[in-house]
Amino acid sequence: MKILVPVKRVLDYNVKPRVKADGTGVDLANVKMSMNPFDEIAVEEAIRLKEKGVATEIVAVSVGPAKAQETLRTALAMGADRAILVQTDDEVEPLAIAKILKAIADAETPGLVILGKQAIDGDNNQTGQMLAALTGWAQGTFASAVQVEGDHVNVTREVDGGLETVKLKLPAIVTTDLRLNEPRYASLPNIMKAKSKPLDTKTPADYGVDTSPRVKTLRVSEPPVRSAGVKVADVDELVAKLKAMGVHS
Repeated sequence: MKILVPVKRVLDYNVKPRVKADGTGVDLANVKMSMNPFDEIAVEEAIRLKEKGVATEIVAVSVGPAKAQETLRTALAMGADRAILVQTDDEVEPLAIAKILKAIADAETPGLVILGKQAIDGDNNQTGQMLAALTGWAQGTFASAVQVEGDHVNVTREVDGGLETVKLKLPAIVTTDLRLNEPRYASLPNIMKAKSKPLDTKTPADYGVDTSPRVKTLRVSEPPVRSAGVKVADVDELVAKLKAMGVHS
């Protein structure tokens, strides 16, 4: 079985985002970029399925600028077999990405598509669900456990009330949550090997997808600064202040 793993190049999660002075977006100049953490989990899960003998090939895919090759090389160093970069400098929205992934899935015929539940920059949580709708495949979102059994995959989902396990007929779409696994670090030998692994470069036009935006960002701003707290002498003063604020037990 082939597994398709979409990955995204995003602002590193350890970096504090800075809003541009004109409020048009987040400043990405001279800052560290990395693979989206949820996508790292997706790559790791695909590798584990291959190590179990369930999968035979892992194909990493990214839609983004030329520098997204670095993100794909990270996936290859972790254990993916080959990669496809759909190169564009546009800010591609989830629906366009899902359409591109659908076209790639049609060409590659994977048994499973595993991707992060959301990207930490846009926080849309839409691409996996849209891809499932376009392909007509079953979907298991927010996965904390994945077990392939024959022509089905059992996915344990993290839902508001606890856990839910669903049985999906393959091919299927799975989006990963934080507790699914802990991604491995790429070893130096594997980083070197990744440099010679196949990486094809395509464009959205190759897949007949128009990436023109449907949503326009009007303004981006920092969250309001939290005001300083007030010290109180005792519990009675605290209760009095809470009552004055309209807080009741």
